[in-house]
Amino acid sequence: MIAIILSVILVTYFLSIGLLIYGFTKVKKYHNTNLKPQTSFTIIVPFRNEEENLPNLLLSFSNLNYPNDLFEVILVDDNSLEKFQVSGFKFQVSVIDNIRVSNSPKKDAIAAAMQHVKTNWVITTDADCLVPENWLLTFDNYIQQNNVSMLAGAVTYECENSFLDHFQQLDLTSLQGATIGSFGLKKAFMCNGANFAYTKSLFEKLNGFDGNDKIASGDDVFLLQKAVGLFPDGVHYLKATEAIVVTKPTENWKSLFYQRVRWAAKTSSYQSRFGKILGLIVFFGNLSFVLLFFFSVLGILPYPFFVLFAFFKFVIDFVLLYITNQFLSKTRIKSLVLSCLLYPFFSTTVALYSLFGTYEWKGRRFKN
Repeated sequence: MIAIILSVILVTYFLSIGLLIYGFTKVKKYHNTNLKPQTSFTIIVPFRNEEENLPNLLLSFSNLNYPNDLFEVILVDDNSLEKFQVSGFKFQVSVIDNIRVSNSPKKDAIAAAMQHVKTNWVITTDADCLVPENWLLTFDNYIQQNNVSMLAGAVTYECENSFLDHFQQLDLTSLQGATIGSFGLKKAFMCNGANFAYTKSLFEKLNGFDGNDKIASGDDVFLLQKAVGLFPDGVHYLKATEAIVVTKPTENWKSLFYQRVRWAAKTSSYQSRFGKILGLIVFFGNLSFVLLFFFSVLGILPYPFFVLFAFFKFVIDFVLLYITNQFLSKTRIKSLVLSCLLYPFFSTTVALYSLFGTYEWKGRRFKN
């Protein structure tokens, strides 16, 4: 009976990831066509104690292939220990203080910045990111050619040669693959706030983050799901290598665990039924792997059954990881087998802990 249940879960998992792979191929890759820039952007960057990272981010803004008079930057200081000063930039940049009104510092920061936005479009990123030179130009060209009010973009890691970094890269690659796949299926439910653009008017029509401001994170996914629910045709994915934002992986396993707990804690509050169901399928797929491993060790189920289960799960996971990695970096996937063996244990632990545990974020502790 146990073997039958696990087999059903595997088949469901296999078909679900296969559906995401199909959706990934449906989102066409985009290249900017060097149209004359027309779109005015406000780049919003919430930050807390990022004095080491912010200068690098601002330098990447300075290198943008985009007219300085068509974009401005608002840095939102969320109670940093030291005040960050800016000067000497050719583009307009200002620093404002966060106005805390909810349990979510980042949502509050974006809402505070929106009060100062004068442009039609805003685009959010994180302080520990770097943007490519054609970032805004690619967004602008897509906006000119499509009737769109919200655009999600890709994020990848700049990794060192360590297993921790390779593990995180594969984890993020799987999330990016699922994100793009869901857009291709017209079931978008996930995006990354480090590369996320929308019109100010859409933000106002959606009443900003009203309805989910009790959850510490989710400034990206909840806004996306509200937009998809009300204006689905205006929400697109920008599958363009020229617009991929690069960020840093976490420095240790504890930070990674808390980060993934923070991400997982949002799932139960999704408005997207597809997102909730897919989350459950992935959870039970990973949980089944873990249980089957112990069942085979204890002799409850034959070892070859675990090998077959692991093989089919690995094959379908690899396909999604491979095509996504080809888009994100075009470099060889590293530590693949070891990461795929460890990931089900890591993911299951994160999911279970996120149901009742607390986590740290930017020097603060939050409850789920």
